[in-house]
Amino acid sequence: MTRLRNTASARAAQWKMWLIRVFLVMYSTAVCGAQNVQDVTTTPFSLTSFEPTSMEASTVSVPEPPVPSLQLQSGWLDVFPSEKVELRCNISGSSDWKIVWHKDGQEQDADPNLSFSADRSILTITAAAQMYSGSYSCKGQHTSNSLKVTVYQNKPKATLSQRPNLNKMFPGESVNFTCLVDVASEWEYQWYHNGNKIQAQDTYTIPSVDHSNSGEYYCKAKRGKGQFYTEPSETTSVLVSDPPTPLLLSPRLDVFKDELVAFVCDVGDVGDPDWMYSWYKNLQKIPDEDESSLNITSVTQTDQGDYACKAHLEDRRVTSGYSNTATVKVYENTPEPTLSQVPDFTPMYVGETVNFTCTVNMSSGWKYQWYENGQNIPSATGKTYSFPLSLSDGGNYSCKATRGETTSTSQSAEIQLSVHEIPVPHLENMTQWLDVFPTESVKLSCGMQRGSGWTYTWYKAGEKVKPYDAVSFDPDGSTLSISSASAKHEGPYKCRGHLQDRSISSQTSSKLTLTVYAKTPSVVLTQDPEYKVMFPGESVSFSCHFNVSSGWGFLYYKNHNQLNHAGIKYSINSTGPSDGGSYTCQVKRGRDQVLSSNPSQAILLDVKEEHPKPVMTQEPKADKVYVGESVSLDCKVEISSGWEYLWNKDGVALPHKSRTFKIHNASSSDSGSYECTAKREKSTYQTQHSKRQSLQISEIPVPQLKQMTQWLDVFPSESVKLSCGMAEGISDWTYTWYKDVQKVQADDTVSFDSDARTLSISSAAAKHAGRYSCSGKLKSRPVNSISSSGLTLSVYDTKPRVTLMQKPEYDVMHTLDSVSFSCHINVSSGWEYLWYKDGTPLPLQSGHNYNISSVVTKNTGSYTCQVKRGVVEILQSNQSPAVKLKILERPKANILLLTGWSEVFATDILVLRCEVQASNDKWNYTWFREGNPIDLLTSEKHFVTPQNDPKQSLYTCQGNRNGQPSYSKPSDSFKTKNLLLKRRVLLSISGCLFFGLIAVLLGCIVLRFIRKPAVDDDKPEEENLFLTMAQLKDRSDAPDPMVEYITDEGLNALPKEADENGTLPITTEEGEALTTESVDTEENKGGLVSFKQ
Repeated sequence: MTRLRNTASARAAQWKMWLIRVFLVMYSTAVCGAQNVQDVTTTPFSLTSFEPTSMEASTVSVPEPPVPSLQLQSGWLDVFPSEKVELRCNISGSSDWKIVWHKDGQEQDADPNLSFSADRSILTITAAAQMYSGSYSCKGQHTSNSLKVTVYQNKPKATLSQRPNLNKMFPGESVNFTCLVDVASEWEYQWYHNGNKIQAQDTYTIPSVDHSNSGEYYCKAKRGKGQFYTEPSETTSVLVSDPPTPLLLSPRLDVFKDELVAFVCDVGDVGDPDWMYSWYKNLQKIPDEDESSLNITSVTQTDQGDYACKAHLEDRRVTSGYSNTATVKVYENTPEPTLSQVPDFTPMYVGETVNFTCTVNMSSGWKYQWYENGQNIPSATGKTYSFPLSLSDGGNYSCKATRGETTSTSQSAEIQLSVHEIPVPHLENMTQWLDVFPTESVKLSCGMQRGSGWTYTWYKAGEKVKPYDAVSFDPDGSTLSISSASAKHEGPYKCRGHLQDRSISSQTSSKLTLTVYAKTPSVVLTQDPEYKVMFPGESVSFSCHFNVSSGWGFLYYKNHNQLNHAGIKYSINSTGPSDGGSYTCQVKRGRDQVLSSNPSQAILLDVKEEHPKPVMTQEPKADKVYVGESVSLDCKVEISSGWEYLWNKDGVALPHKSRTFKIHNASSSDSGSYECTAKREKSTYQTQHSKRQSLQISEIPVPQLKQMTQWLDVFPSESVKLSCGMAEGISDWTYTWYKDVQKVQADDTVSFDSDARTLSISSAAAKHAGRYSCSGKLKSRPVNSISSSGLTLSVYDTKPRVTLMQKPEYDVMHTLDSVSFSCHINVSSGWEYLWYKDGTPLPLQSGHNYNISSVVTKNTGSYTCQVKRGVVEILQSNQSPAVKLKILERPKANILLLTGWSEVFATDILVLRCEVQASNDKWNYTWFREGNPIDLLTSEKHFVTPQNDPKQSLYTCQGNRNGQPSYSKPSDSFKTKNLLLKRRVLLSISGCLFFGLIAVLLGCIVLRFIRKPAVDDDKPEEENLFLTMAQLKDRSDAPDPMVEYITDEGLNALPKEADENGTLPITTEEGEALTTESVDTEENKGGLVSFKQ
C-alpha cells in the first residue's frame, strides 16, 4: 500500500515537472514575442535541456569573432597604368560585419581610383599611379592576411631578339625571333610582319625563309580581359635575297711573259665578311685557293685559259653560281710603237692644233711616254698627245709604250714640227673719199706683207661681201671695187687672209668705214632765235648747215633773190617790218665738176607791231581738284614763240619760268589765285598780265565697302556679293577691286556691274577666299582714292561637315530614359538643322538639339543630321555619321513578403524584400510609402513595425545602380495588414490557455491534499501512472507528452490559418528553418533542445 502511494506520488511529481516545463516553454515564447526586433536579432538565446529530476538555469553563449580572409579576385598583383586589381574580404558566418580596408597599415577611403562594393567586401584598385602600391588588408574584428600590390609607373616595352642576327639572308636559311617582357607575368605575345598580325606566341620561327619573309618584324604583349597592351618592341628588318653571282674582275687579260695577272671575285655588297672562294681554270678547280683574289705573278704560256670563280658561306651552307669567264692570252715578244701626226703640214702656224698618236697593235693597258727633242714630257701619258701650237712648240717628237714594271716597247721614229706666226692683212683706200654720194666709185685693197698662197675674204659690218652688180674682186680677192656707190654699200669694211686647203685664217685687218649718202646733198637753214613772229628792235641770224664732206661754199636768198653775203651765217641786228619775208640758202663744191645742193627749206620771218596778252588755261578743267592730283596751269602767248613765263600766286612771285606751271601731288596749301606774264628768252621784250585763275584743292573721298549677301564665310558653290561706293558723286567714279592686295579680274565666276560698283561671285571656291577691298577712280581723270576698309571672305574647301553627338553616350538605353542629340557644325552661321531616323526625316526642332524626353522601344534606330541654309540658293551639307540607338524595356522591381506565419508569435516585424525582375546585376533600392521616399539605407529589405507603420500603408520600391539602366521601373503597390492586432489576439488566447492550465493545476493540488483515500493493505497494488524520465527513456511504448501536444495537425494548421487570413504563403529561409526544427524535435522524441531566433 505504501509502495502504491509512493509510486503515485512519484508519478504526480513527474507530471508536475512536465507541466512546469510546458509552462516555461509557453512563457519563453510569449517573452520572445514581446521583444523588439533589435533584441531578437542581436541577443543569442538558448535553453539547455532540462533533466527530469531538476531545473537548471539558462545560459547565453558568445561565439569568437571570425578572422577575415583576403583573396585576389583579379589576375595579378603587379599591374600597369589603367589595369585594375580586385580584392575580396571574406568573413565567414555572417554578412553584418563592417569591413575596414588598410594599405600599409593606413585606413583607406574611396577616391576616383579606389572603389568599394556596397557591403565594402570588394575593393577595386585602378592603377593610376605608383602611390597605390602597397600591402593591402581588411579588418572586421580581426585583421586579415595582407596582399602586396605593385603599380608600375609606365607601360612595359617588349624586347625583340633575332637569331641569327643577319642583315641579309638567303632562301632556305632559318631564323628565330623571341619576344620578352621582363616585368610582371601572364603575358600573351603577338607578332607583326609588315604591320600584319601573324601569330601570338613568345617565339616565332621561320624554318626556311623565302622572299616573302622579307620585311619589318615587331612584337608586343597583352594580358587580361581588358586587353592591356605593352608598348611595341623595336622593329627588326629581314632581307631575303638570292645568293649573289660573283663578278670576275681583272685589269688585263692579254699579257706578255713574266707579267702579273690579277683576278678579283666580287660578290657585291652582301654585308657578310665570311665568304670563301674557289677558283677554276677551264672548269677545273684550282687547289689551295680560297681567297677573294687570285694573282699569277709571273705568267707563262701554260697559264693561258678560261678562268672563273664561286663564293661560299660554309657556316650557312650557301653557294653562289659560277662567275663570268675571263680568258687569258700570253704573248712572247713586245711590239714597236708607230707615231703619226695629223695634220702633217710644214710649216704649221700658231693656233693650229696638232695631234700625235702612238699606236701599239698588240694587247692593251699600255701607258705612253712622249718626248720633245729627246726630253720626256711628264704631262703627256695618253695614247694621243694633242695641243694647240705656239712658237715654242717647234721641234722633234717621239713616243714609247710601257705596261707594269717589266714590259716596255722601243722608242718610235721622230717627227719634226715647224711652227710660225699667222700674218695680219693690211687694208688701204685707193680712192679720194670714204664718204661718197650715189654714182661715185670706190676701190679698196687687202694684202699680206709676206708669204704666198693667200686668198682674201671681205666683210662689211661683220657680214661677208659677195660679188654682185657694182661690186667685184680680182682673182685672189685682194682688191674690192664698187663702180657706182649707193646706200647699200655703206658701212665698215675689213678683210681676212686664208691658206688654201688649211684651216688657217688670219686675224681681220683694221677697218675702213665707207659712208654713202642716199641722195644729192641737201642743206638746212636755221634761225636764231627761232621766232616765227618777231617784234621791232629784236635781232635775228640765219645759218646754212651742211655736215657732210668738205670744200663747200654758201649762198643766201630772200624771197628767191640772192643776197650779197657769202659767209656761213647771215645776221640782222635790229628787225623792222621791212625785214619780213621768205629766207633760203644753198651750197656747192668742185671746180671741174661742180656739185650743187638743193635749196634749203624756206624760213618765213614775220615782224609784228602789236603788244600781245597771254591766255591762262587749267588742266584738269574742273571746279574741284583733289589732293594728290597733278594740276597744270598753262600760260600761252598766241603770237610767236620763245617766250619765258613769269608766275605769281595771290600777288606773290613764284620761282617758275616755264610756260606750264605744274603742281604735283596737290595739297590744300596750293589753293589760291594765279596769273602769268611772258617775256622773250633772248631779249627783254615782255607781254601784258594774263587773266587771274582761281584754284581749289579738296581731299579725295574714301569709298565704303559693304556686304550685300548674308555671310562672309561661305562654302563651295555659294554666291557672294559686295558693293563699293562714294558718299558723294557716286556716278562720277569707277571702282577697282582687290583681294589680298592683288587686283581682282572678272572670270567665269567673278563679275562686276557697269562701273564695278558691285562684285559678284556666282559660285565661291577656295581661290576666292581672302581680304577684299576696293578703290575708286574718277571717270574723267586719273584720280584714285585710297583703298576702303577690308572685308574678309572665307571659303571652306569642302561642303560643311556635321558631327552628331549623343548625350548620354550609351549605345543601349532603356525606356523612360531621356536622350539628346546635338548636331555640331563649327563653321559659319545661319544654319537650319534637319534630322533623320533610319533615313526618314524627323519633325524640325529649333536649334541644333533633338531631344527625346522619355524614350520608348520604337525610338530604336540609326540617327543622322544635316544642315542647310539659304532661300533662293540652298546649301546643304552631307548627312553626319550615323549614331545608332537601341532601346530596351526597363526592368521592373517586385516586392516579396519574407515574414512567414510561423514567425508571427515571435515578432511583430513585417519583412519586405525588393528585387528587380530578370536581372542578375547588383542593385541598390529605394523604398516608398504612400509615394514618398523613406529615408533609409539603400537595402533590398525593409522592416515594417507597428511603430513605423501604425496604419495600413501602400509600399513601392525601385532599384538603383551605377550602370545602365541606372534605375528600374517602380514595383506594384504592396498593402500591409494590421499585423499588430493579429499578434495581440494570438497573445491573448495564449494567456487564457496559460492561466487556465494554472487553475487546473492548482485544483489538482488542492484535491490531492483534501482527498484522503481509505487505507486498505489488501487492495492490490496499483500501477504507477507517472514514470520518471529515466524510466520513460528505457521504455519504448511510453507516450511522449510533447509529441502528443504538438502534432502534424497542429503544425499544418498555421498555414491554413494564414490562408484564411488572406496573406501570402511563406517560402522564405526562416520558414524552412522552422520546418527543420520541427523535424529535429520529432527525431528527438519530443525532447526540448533549444530555441533559436
